[in-house]
Amino acid sequence: MLIHLDHVGIVAATIGDAQQVLVEQMGMELDVSRSPLPDGTYFAPERTNNYFFNVAEGQTQIEVLIPADTTSGTAKFLARRGPGLHHLGYAVANVGEEADRLAAAGLVQIDLGAAPDRLQAAFFQPRSAGGILTEIVPLRS
Repeated sequence: MLIHLDHVGIVAATIGDAQQVLVEQMGMELDVSRSPLPDGTYFAPERTNNYFFNVAEGQTQIEVLIPADTTSGTAKFLARRGPGLHHLGYAVANVGEEADRLAAAGLVQIDLGAAPDRLQAAFFQPRSAGGILTEIVPLRS
């Protein structure tokens, strides 16, 4: 069962570009526990440096994906579409069980290849999820 919207993923060319909007214009704060500076958290399957910003009290966050090279899927997304909305991430109690449930309901799971542990996150193809790249993640405490 989906518990709540955990984060909205956006793509930006640089963390400075994202901070200009999210911090300076909108007043959000960087979640330093999830976003160690200067490089954020590296997500190897997609070769991105990721940063999390708290929306208000922080139950929902904005995840900023910065491509670490020019050949990853996220880099290609940025080149085609420019900065902006990338995906929605939902919190679940058990990623493996929820991924199985969503797949049985018709969502097509994306194979992350060398991802170390499917229990950390699962992604579903936009074409099977109403045009939206969908991610499920463990519920944060």
